[in-house]
Amino acid sequence: MPAQIASLALPLGVFVVFYFLLIRPQQKKDKKIKEMRNNLKVGDQIITIGGIHGKVIKIKDDAITIEVGSDKLKLTMAKWSVGTVVSQDKSL
Repeated sequence: MPAQIASLALPLGVFVVFYFLLIRPQQKKDKKIKEMRNNLKVGDQIITIGGIHGKVIKIKDDAITIEVGSDKLKLTMAKWSVGTVVSQDKSL
């Protein structure tokens, strides 16, 4: 009986190590990114995952419209394409 428990301990230990070193940190990171995207507000300065810098001017369900460049070009894109929020508009 102790040999069976010992043979189960190694794979179980490897799974626990993988969980705490790989799976759990990735879940925390994904949760933080999802929270950041859900908290977007009009006026926030963002950078998309494609590297486009812009200002949020309109938010719909799963889409945002950003204003880009000096000629104020408007781009509509998916919310999941937001990589980071550079600065948040505190005047609203």
